[in-house]
Amino acid sequence: METATQQHVEVLAKLKSNLESCILGKSPEIELLLTAMLAGGHVLLEDVPGTGKTVLIKALARSIDGQFRRIQCNPDLLPSDITGVSIYHPKEEKFLFRSGPIMTNILLVDEINRATTKTQSALLEAMEEQHITVDGDLHDLPSPFLMLATQNPIDFEGTYTLPEAQLDRFMIKISLGYPNEAAEKQMIVTQSKAHPMESLHAVMTTDQVLTIQADVRSVHMDEAVADYLVTITRKTREHKAVFLGASPRATLSLVLAAKAYAFMNGRDYVIPDDIKYLAPYVLGHRMILHSEARMDGATVTSVLGSIFEQVRVPVRLEK
Repeated sequence: METATQQHVEVLAKLKSNLESCILGKSPEIELLLTAMLAGGHVLLEDVPGTGKTVLIKALARSIDGQFRRIQCNPDLLPSDITGVSIYHPKEEKFLFRSGPIMTNILLVDEINRATTKTQSALLEAMEEQHITVDGDLHDLPSPFLMLATQNPIDFEGTYTLPEAQLDRFMIKISLGYPNEAAEKQMIVTQSKAHPMESLHAVMTTDQVLTIQADVRSVHMDEAVADYLVTITRKTREHKAVFLGASPRATLSLVLAAKAYAFMNGRDYVIPDDIKYLAPYVLGHRMILHSEARMDGATVTSVLGSIFEQVRVPVRLEK
């Protein structure tokens, strides 16, 4: 890799280390979060309370010297509470736009499934188009813009199911889970007196994030690897246990995620293992199984496993 790219990889290693100092024992999940950020995607964090979701997102914002804002969702939340409103200014005799919390670099949408479907839909345009429309006027979001939404998989009282259109706009879905015993013991020692967030410093800038995002898109994907990726996503639509398979948007998301993951691992090319590793996180939440298949014990993980067994992995032949 070129020298400039190597420097970026080193900066990303520092960024990952920064986050790992706040969330112990969750290196793979942190790597997936950074993969989504570098690929320009959004992340859905589904987990029980108290596992460090908010701390991780705040640490990311501070580590890239980006602006952070938070939306606490509830049934009373209105779309204008997210996007902002136009207010008439008597002195200037015109309407002025007062931006909402969505105008930020890192947006935490806490318990997104507690917002009504109308409010959830207000996020769709921002997630896909990187701008919002208020009273007919377009307002561009800051760059980079990363939305991280959380939802509790246990408590369903007062919640609204996320529509498939919105789920499809999340590049990656992950779960932090509880820390292992060693990490939890270390957490007692390191965080009982002072939280690592208090001494956390930025290790890169938002401009560097934008530069790396551009570099990620230039990562090479061989035609044989691209065929492997497309075959996997298409088979999610053809599998007998699947009612709704991965969309073309999911295919593009998997391409970008694979390129970002390869870049983070110091490569300027994608290998089949990148796709196989990322597919459950990128495609899993976009798939709906038939109720009969679920009753027979099928899961998204088992279906993807059977698809991997059916698709031949491309092998590079040495000359």
